[in-house]
Amino acid sequence: MNLADFDFDLPDDLIAQQPSGERGGSRLLTLERATGFVSHRQFSDLPSLLQPGDLLVVNDTRVFPARLIGTRLPGGGAAECFLVRPAPPVHRSFSEGGEPDTWIALVHPGQRLREGSLMRFDGGGRTLHAEVMGRHFHGRRTVRLWTEDGASVRDTIEAIGHVPLPPYIKRADAPLDRERYQTVYARERGSIAAPTAGLHFTPDLLAALAARGIERATVTLHVGYGTFQPVRVERVEDHQVEAEHFEVPPETAAAVTRAKREGRRVVAVGTTTTRTLESLGMRSDGGLTEGRGETSLFIYPGFEFRVVSGLITNFHLPKSSLLMLVAAFAGRDRALAAYREAVAHRYRFYSYGDAMLIA
Repeated sequence: MNLADFDFDLPDDLIAQQPSGERGGSRLLTLERATGFVSHRQFSDLPSLLQPGDLLVVNDTRVFPARLIGTRLPGGGAAECFLVRPAPPVHRSFSEGGEPDTWIALVHPGQRLREGSLMRFDGGGRTLHAEVMGRHFHGRRTVRLWTEDGASVRDTIEAIGHVPLPPYIKRADAPLDRERYQTVYARERGSIAAPTAGLHFTPDLLAALAARGIERATVTLHVGYGTFQPVRVERVEDHQVEAEHFEVPPETAAAVTRAKREGRRVVAVGTTTTRTLESLGMRSDGGLTEGRGETSLFIYPGFEFRVVSGLITNFHLPKSSLLMLVAAFAGRDRALAAYREAVAHRYRFYSYGDAMLIA
């Protein structure tokens, strides 16, 4: 299967740069898996499009402000540090005080931030220090963070960090993003990007879904660089997805098991939820297993879905692993035809864009 098989034409002006009005006001394209029939609705119509008894599964991860902007030391040149994931602590003595923390990070300018390089990040009366401890492939570094006043590194990151908006949003983050680039049900801190299909839900919409008899359960997958890393190979099967941490509580595994046994649909909100559910094992009695771990599951056409029977998702990048997951679920030809129709009807694309329901 070739990477070019997942390309499509997308005008730049359809890439959403801002949230669209009030949360929940987005458009919704619906695609019937069995027939390929497409209709155009509003996201607020979702309760009428789902069936009583459907199980809606959401990802309750919470985005943290992983982008640090500051200066290099000495000299004061500009520096940026994007925290990708926690790393094992670097064992070395130091006298700076405070609480150290170590991360795998992307840094800029990479050519100047070698091992031993120091950075400083200030904001809101707080200061965070960083030292590059090691270099890795694809420009990554191991970075140690600390404060000198005894303040928590975690709290300091929350105070001075910037919302890690995707690179196709061509603007600086704004205070509004702290609220809008977060789902209303976000609980577990740990993502560097939002599970964007969930951005459309409001408390009122969740209440309307519950009133219609639609059950809801949660999983946690901390969205990392793996979800968005570009596909750099021409043969799709050669692509590898970087592992991401997930947790599925016993009550969610039990809810999914009941739904499957009773013939009810399991509707995943987002590709991250889909990958989490499809990564889980099955017991000998057919029940889904709870647990935590890491998944590097890459879903592309030919994949056999065992759990998910409906999918709510945003519109994804051409040639991306997320588009391949959608194509695996809906069928490549039907998925790309729906994308062409979305372009023709000027749907908004990507993180702050509109959504589609495939069922």
